[in-house]
Amino acid sequence: MRPLDLRLAADCIQLGTLHGSRLLLMNNALVPWFILVPDTPHTEFYELPAAQQSAVLAAVNALSGLLKQRLAAQKTNVAAIGNVVSQLHVHVVGRRADDFCWPGVVWGAQQREAYSQDEAERIAALVREGLGTAFVPDATQ
Repeated sequence: MRPLDLRLAADCIQLGTLHGSRLLLMNNALVPWFILVPDTPHTEFYELPAAQQSAVLAAVNALSGLLKQRLAAQKTNVAAIGNVVSQLHVHVVGRRADDFCWPGVVWGAQQREAYSQDEAERIAALVREGLGTAFVPDATQ
């Protein structure tokens, strides 16, 4: 896999891969927030080969279902913005009317609370259980 952008590495917990994309958990326990990083030099979704676009979409769908079914999200937000981090990455965020910045967007919000080790492990276990064989955990998970 290509090296991970240093900002993503600093802000996230690396969980493994899902449908060929690196799967990260944003280290902000205020809202369940995953990031998919396809293995590509491209910076735009439309530039991906069709098969890779389909794989990323499958990963987005799987994460969206996990957020609603296992993490009590009422709504999912999906975005590939890339204005600050040019490495192609897709945010998949579970939202609730009572979350810290509802109804505003989470990107750029200053309020943060790092996951405790126990909570990060709980989320990683939910990912392993809920995503099946399409998810390959990192060796450390």
